[in-house]
Amino acid sequence: MTIRGTFGYRLNMNVSPSAEPGGDLHAIKIPGIIPLFPLPNLVFYPRTYLPLHIFEPRYRTMVRDAASTHRMIGMVLLKEGWESDYDGAPAVFSTGCVGRIISVQPLPDGRSNIMLQGLRRFELQHEVGAETYRQGRIILHERAHPDAELPADLLAELRKVAGNFLRRSQDPSLAALLTQPLHDEVLVQNLSFAVDFTPLEKQFLLESETLVQQTRRLLDLLQFKLYERNDHIGWG
Repeated sequence: MTIRGTFGYRLNMNVSPSAEPGGDLHAIKIPGIIPLFPLPNLVFYPRTYLPLHIFEPRYRTMVRDAASTHRMIGMVLLKEGWESDYDGAPAVFSTGCVGRIISVQPLPDGRSNIMLQGLRRFELQHEVGAETYRQGRIILHERAHPDAELPADLLAELRKVAGNFLRRSQDPSLAALLTQPLHDEVLVQNLSFAVDFTPLEKQFLLESETLVQQTRRLLDLLQFKLYERNDHIGWG
């Protein structure tokens, strides 16, 4: 599934998650000031992967600068009303996700294809610098026991409700999430990322303080969508 936009990038969602939690992401050094990539329709999550096609000039510069230094980019969601000031600095939600550039494919005309690995949630303290692209000072969010498994009953409920929801999905890669032996957090983050929730709903999931809270919120959203479809199986 490819989403084309006018925001300096194109997004291709055909990426399979890793079965494991991906090692100790907390051990990866993330600087206190990173470039910001604000978008109106995308929320990024830890332990997911995001392939992007970069073509807008300011984001070409951002990728070039990041790739030659720390390789980090902060993905943040634009707030409502961004259209009137998109080329400036419209307001963004303060909670975002750090993405690490793990591959760059430069193209002859200056565009590039990149792959981001979602690392950590962060809180944007304030913006800094005077580059053509935005930068911010961040504080990383800490989750207690980030690699802990979910309670068995909660995980079973998630698999049941997500299975009911994804049974009607036209995207086989979504349904495949439940057939892979994924770590609990990898499953929750990739469902949060891949299911077609609204940007505000996805932001609500990203802002969860614990994996259990995020899972419960994810369940609520999936159940509501099932209810909208008049499919009450998910409420059992």
